[in-house]
Amino acid sequence: MKERVEHLRKQYPKGTKIELLEMDDVQAPPIGTVGTVYGVDDLGSLLVRWENGSSLSVIDGVDRVKKIRH
Repeated sequence: MKERVEHLRKQYPKGTKIELLEMDDVQAPPIGTVGTVYGVDDLGSLLVRWENGSSLSVIDGVDRVKKIRH
């Protein structure tokens, strides 16, 4: 698990722009919403500030995002 978290932190450093492709949550931002990663927690969730004001985290292995740029 620790290795996976470290990999995610390298893959999605602070400031990485992502686009939401899929999130199984009733409070999820709309598909296509863009957000900025501001960290990765110890469980491997991407901490994101979405452009619609949401701050719902992306769960690795459950939700899907696409990296836009860093």
